Amino acid sequence: MRILLINHYAGSVYHGMEFRPYYMAREWVKRGNEVTILAADFSHLRKKNPDIKTDFTEENIDGITYLWVKTPSYHGNGVGRALNIAAFYFKLKAHAKQIAQKYKPEAVIASSTYPFDSYVAKKIADLSGGRFYFEIHDLWPLTQIEIYGLKTSNPYVRMLQKAEDFSFKNAKKVISILPHAYIHMEERGVSRDKFTYVPNGVIPAEIETNTNLCSQAETLSKLRQEGYFIAAYTGNHASANALENFIGAAALLKDEKVKFVLVGSGNEKERLIKLAKEKSPDNVIFLDPVAKKDMGQLLSNVDAAYMGLSKCRLFHYGVSPNKLFDYMLAARPIIYAVDSSNNPVEEAQCGVSAPDGTPQSIAEAVRKLMSATEEEREEMGRRGREYVLKNNDYAVLAEKFLDALR
Repeated sequence: MRILLINHYAGSVYHGMEFRPYYMAREWVKRGNEVTILAADFSHLRKKNPDIKTDFTEENIDGITYLWVKTPSYHGNGVGRALNIAAFYFKLKAHAKQIAQKYKPEAVIASSTYPFDSYVAKKIADLSGGRFYFEIHDLWPLTQIEIYGLKTSNPYVRMLQKAEDFSFKNAKKVISILPHAYIHMEERGVSRDKFTYVPNGVIPAEIETNTNLCSQAETLSKLRQEGYFIAAYTGNHASANALENFIGAAALLKDEKVKFVLVGSGNEKERLIKLAKEKSPDNVIFLDPVAKKDMGQLLSNVDAAYMGLSKCRLFHYGVSPNKLFDYMLAARPIIYAVDSSNNPVEEAQCGVSAPDGTPQSIAEAVRKLMSATEEEREEMGRRGREYVLKNNDYAVLAEKFLDALR
């Protein structure tokens, strides 16, 4: 099958986030499909952006054809990003016929966070005689309404709603990382028969531990040797991850033999460091980010891994956090402080849930895991790993996605 995946922010293991398009495409190529990824050359998510000189530049990455579209760079989430999105969209629209003629896609997937790309994806599909599919990562415009407080009467929100409705109506199938996104579809008058759930996934080989410990893993190893229980968070230090509640739990357990560790970086890190000094300076530790290849050895020196998200009505449609699946793959017991319609930790029985996300409930979850035997914690971790290998291996997910395309 010839597949064209349009994802504005698509990255790769060589560029950084977003990884899902790359992992899916790599598996599709292994199965004999021809895959082209259409992506902007500049994304704020990537650690490294490609250096291209012309509007459309091809690059072969592990058998995948990347077609990079030249767009203006930007900082933050304001006018610059809007101009970047507009440049990407209008260049695709202007060259839709040439793209259809050259790549002749049988399946065209609109997969950017925002739904505007669906107009171009449908046009390319029609010109090539292919089928149009819509992949949902975030629910727009609901995200703009719930997170940023925009009104339904806002012209931008109305444009987004029109594009989403167009996508739902015209797509052969709607694929989503959110397990209950079909509820939103039905609220928009679309049958759930169109819906296929394909969550985020893992690559088992990427969590394998190195023989030499990185400095962060060495720090945790020494603390465990001293008898400390390690409750850790790894990843971006952003407001969405409810890390102030994690630190609040540390303050409640400051007299216990436990260390709360935050590994990573982000725009909230300095504020969180200040908060920790005020609330619980002796049992909260901040460590620098680790390379992806070192994440396995880091997590192997953790007794419990924290997964938290700030409350949001959008979670009524479910969540699919990459971080959670990485924790499961590493066979770590998990503290799941997320109020969502799905609960993989409960399904896998691989940790303790604290759905209200308060410092008190997080502290209680830590106490439960501290009181469990090492064998019981290892069994939780084993169940989590078995669950994620069965349900979230990209080799499995790619086949499920292909079934929807067929």
